[in-house]
Amino acid sequence: MMHRFVLLTSLSLVLAACGKEELAGPDAAPAAPPAAASATTTQPSMPAPPTVPVPPPPRVDGRGFVLMDFASGQVLAATNENERMEPASLTKLMTAYAVFDALRVGKLKLDDMALVSEHAWRVGGAGTDGSTSFMPIGSQVPVEILLKGMIIQSGNDASIALAERVAGTEEAFAQLMNEYAKRLGMTSTNYENATGLPSPNEYTTPKDMSLLAQALVRDFPQYYHYFSEREFTYNGIKQHNRNGLLARDPTVDGLKTGHTEAAGYCLVTSAQRNGMRVVAVIMGSPSIRAREDGSAALLNYGFGFFESHRFNTAGDALLTAKVWKGEARSVQVAPASDVMLTVPRGQIANIKTTIEVPPSLVAPLARDREVGRLRLTLDGKELGSWPLFPTADVAEAGFFGRLADSARMWVE
Repeated sequence: MMHRFVLLTSLSLVLAACGKEELAGPDAAPAAPPAAASATTTQPSMPAPPTVPVPPPPRVDGRGFVLMDFASGQVLAATNENERMEPASLTKLMTAYAVFDALRVGKLKLDDMALVSEHAWRVGGAGTDGSTSFMPIGSQVPVEILLKGMIIQSGNDASIALAERVAGTEEAFAQLMNEYAKRLGMTSTNYENATGLPSPNEYTTPKDMSLLAQALVRDFPQYYHYFSEREFTYNGIKQHNRNGLLARDPTVDGLKTGHTEAAGYCLVTSAQRNGMRVVAVIMGSPSIRAREDGSAALLNYGFGFFESHRFNTAGDALLTAKVWKGEARSVQVAPASDVMLTVPRGQIANIKTTIEVPPSLVAPLARDREVGRLRLTLDGKELGSWPLFPTADVAEAGFFGRLADSARMWVE
């Protein structure tokens, strides 16, 4: 039977009841010893600060959109977020992800040379959206130059040259892209090429694009700066980044535009203000202006009416649970990952915290064995649920220790 701890109070009191202080960042003060698992603690409610009314999200001129908080992954606003659509050059975000991962594992280096094949030159230079980095056929180009050509100029030739350098052929690289999509939980995405040029079975969704943008920022911060560079010159030809929001809003630092006649105008945007980052995805807009205005409106909506909070850091104990038949008599319990929340501004005091663990645990216990759940709710709606794990392994006690605990368990 699970023992439920229900704390109805402001976040600071909730954290104190769990043996935690509110975390403002990685330098937060050490927590007090966590509460034992043998009692239920309920704190009196405190007056909540004034809340900010949250209006409906802005109207966006596009086929579908998503606004997501980066830290928590919570969707703040969306329309047709799971509808399949043509990705156009948003495809290059996954091309970049795969190349970044090859760099991470040492399969590739930024100063490695890559051949601009006839296929890369011919197909890449003849894209329906005219996206080319003007790489000469048969030339050897550094990987970093190709990355800039693909990300800043949206060059199809640079994308194909990178794909062939990593996987041998563009077709093999597309399969690699699909493997990464599966790993990232992009369940409604399929790639057939590295560029986003129209293909019968190439599709994605606004929600999947938000997951990919989140992964790029999270997994490759050392390469993310390429998405904010405003211009790039190669072969004496200067071209500008097509993401107009980089010039309009100094808090915007990425990510990518896309356009074909069938896909319409698309834009994946990320911005950071006062320590909070949000991701906006718009697909199927009728014009460049529409995708930029819609993205700007979504960013302002997210920053204006929501706030992010770190409830708990991975591995920081929320409570101490009693252990039977173990070499240790108790063990601390904690989530394995950071617990981040995004809520309407002024609502953090109204969060309800529930910690569910058994009254006692029985050894052996492993750190990867789930022993409970942390649930956070607001106005009756669950914001999220996180598994709880022992912070240390607990081995079984010897024969007589287990025998004695068996007798005590019957009594209690």
